[in-house]
Amino acid sequence: MKKKPGLKDIAQEAGVSTALVSYVLNNKKEGRINKDLAQKIKQIARSLNYRTNQIARSLKTNRTHTIGLIVADISNNFSSSLARIIEDEADHHGYTVLFGSSDENDAKFERILDTLVTRQVDGLIMAPPENTENQVRILQQQQVPFVLFDRYYPGFQCNYVALDNFGAVYKGVTHLINKNRKKIGLITYRSSLFHLQERVRGYVEALNDNGIGFNPERLKEVDIIYRKTEIETAIDDLLFHKDPVDAIIFGSNSIALNGLKHILKRNISVPDALEIVSFDETDAQDLFNASMTFLRQPMLEMGQTATRILLDQMNKSKTPQEIILQAEMIHVER
Repeated sequence: MKKKPGLKDIAQEAGVSTALVSYVLNNKKEGRINKDLAQKIKQIARSLNYRTNQIARSLKTNRTHTIGLIVADISNNFSSSLARIIEDEADHHGYTVLFGSSDENDAKFERILDTLVTRQVDGLIMAPPENTENQVRILQQQQVPFVLFDRYYPGFQCNYVALDNFGAVYKGVTHLINKNRKKIGLITYRSSLFHLQERVRGYVEALNDNGIGFNPERLKEVDIIYRKTEIETAIDDLLFHKDPVDAIIFGSNSIALNGLKHILKRNISVPDALEIVSFDETDAQDLFNASMTFLRQPMLEMGQTATRILLDQMNKSKTPQEIILQAEMIHVER
């Protein structure tokens, strides 16, 4: 195997010390080094295809300049958009992001978590699936810096950035009631995750507070590893029941994507016969030549804030930061 070029090779070709080469390539003492000489050293490093020895560097600095990111499903628009925001923010601060998808599976989450910790990432940003609170508590005991995003555990004091899910759905239901819709259905995930339970609570309380009352037959829960047919069945139950709904709230963008396609196939008039509120905008909304309402999650703020909190913690900030953000209701006229 051909020997990789090192600092000594660059120093010999430039006619300078290895210490000076190290200063230049690590952007240290830039104001003290002649700019032409620094440019010459960098040019030689490029010509030799020099790469920093990250293992040696991490041993010296006790940092790998990597962040681990675990999302639910990178193919989901919510997860992929947040991953890109976190990646860009981390890159701005000199960090590389290594990420994986848990697929809402606690065993897979644990494997990815173990791999990232073994690779000595400097910190973690995570959207943990069900049944993983104990694994997260162990991380805290081991003093591994981390931030939870989108999801958190009530009563567990740690860094997190999440949405006011109760308030978001409460706002959505109130909007529909103000449009004189009284038979409102909710399709959401069957899950013990706190943020999803909060969406159900917001739905129930908004109905009760407005004097309509909660009808359990209008709450449809589908498996979190969703199946298209299960969503379609839930919609048919709501629309073709003896007392059909006149509005539906989709509890996630994935449910909305499949739900809207099914409603289109069923030739249901939107919004005349059926008003819809969904979480985040989906491509399926473009299939309708009709006005649409959705609850926009502040993904840019969520991703950037989670990254900055993690960097603060990695720089020895001890106080947990618990951030709750608000959804914005967006009405698109077509």
